[in-house]
Amino acid sequence: MELNYYSDLAVRLVNSEQPERGEDTLTSVDAVRELFGAHSTMARRATEADVSRLRAVRTRLRAVFAAASEGDEVRAVDLLNALLMEFPTSPQISGHGDLDDEGRPRWHMHLAEQPANATAAYAATACMGLAFHLTDLGVDRLGICQATPCRNAYLDTSTNRSRRYCSDRCATRANVAAYRARKRRENSLDRPVEAGREADGDAAGGRGRSGPVSGRTAPAAQRTTEAGED
Repeated sequence: MELNYYSDLAVRLVNSEQPERGEDTLTSVDAVRELFGAHSTMARRATEADVSRLRAVRTRLRAVFAAASEGDEVRAVDLLNALLMEFPTSPQISGHGDLDDEGRPRWHMHLAEQPANATAAYAATACMGLAFHLTDLGVDRLGICQATPCRNAYLDTSTNRSRRYCSDRCATRANVAAYRARKRRENSLDRPVEAGREADGDAAGGRGRSGPVSGRTAPAAQRTTEAGED
């Protein structure tokens, strides 16, 4: 079964919206068809009604990724199970005319598209693919990008389960932001020390200046005393 393809459908749908930026690309029938890709027969059956239907599914799928990202595995599975029950699919064995070196079909599992509308077709395959991905690799392989304000969904395929960002671009941006924040903290810690040194310098300068002033007034006082004696 083409697990990567089917699970990517879920990621593609969730990432058609970026809530933190107030952006949404799922606004037309053409956008719905783009989600399916060029080779889906169900894409041609998409209507205006599928725009709002898929948006509703998108909200629920984002909740699955968010729960997984927060470490709430049970909630993530429960949310996904609810979608699977609402949008069932029919697995079938298929070869798609693909033959091996010996001329035999390359049999694999395929999720048949037999629903009533385009949204049901998309949701069924996306959720089933995500379910296979989750059970094969683990709930913690589903994540939400930690780079603000991105918050895109992603599937972690790293060997050490260490992925935190949806792309290299977001990882670089987050690292640069963290570096700048660290430098600001370091600079703020250095300022009180420098201010203290300046204060000590001012105090020392004040003491140095008082000497000559008192030295200049002494002769005047002396002259006043001498005048009084006369």
